[in-house]
Amino acid sequence: MERLVPLGVKLVQLRVKERSLPDIRADIKRAKAVCEAHGCQLIVNDYWRLAIEEGCDFVHLGQEDLAAANLAAIRQAGLKLGLSTHDEAELGVALAARPDYIALGPIYPTVLKAMPWAPQGLDRLQDWKSRIGSLPLVAIGGLTVERLAGVFENGADSAAVVTDITRNPDPERRTLEWIAATRGRGDNGRS
Repeated sequence: MERLVPLGVKLVQLRVKERSLPDIRADIKRAKAVCEAHGCQLIVNDYWRLAIEEGCDFVHLGQEDLAAANLAAIRQAGLKLGLSTHDEAELGVALAARPDYIALGPIYPTVLKAMPWAPQGLDRLQDWKSRIGSLPLVAIGGLTVERLAGVFENGADSAAVVTDITRNPDPERRTLEWIAATRGRGDNGRS
């Protein structure tokens, strides 16, 4: 994050897994400081209590985390809420929670994590956008700069990227390519 946010990234999601809560808290504090110093919006994945305690603006939850989350506490703290969806049932649950954005994925095959869902594809992205209306839609999974135009043309308002940058031999150059490809979209995608 310290290497890429200063390049002009405007939105970043902090995903930390399998670490102690004190370490995760330290990661959130560090990420928040980096983002604030560079005009970047931070979204904390999963750890809604820590996001509240650390005065963050956004939290992103998967369906399992949503079931265990205290939505009233999240709203009372003024956090904006993003939710992951992968199928019809999850979209219904997500919409009932009145999130600030919906994420759909994986759009394409992904190597970031094992997924029980088949790639959703661009048609599903377009369908989701027609169902959620003006609510922002984030495309997740298997995205590359080369696939970005199709994602936006089919309804995504934002795009999440991980491996296209982290597995690139020159992550800084690839980040700049993403920023250039998303220029004028408001949030420069998500990384």
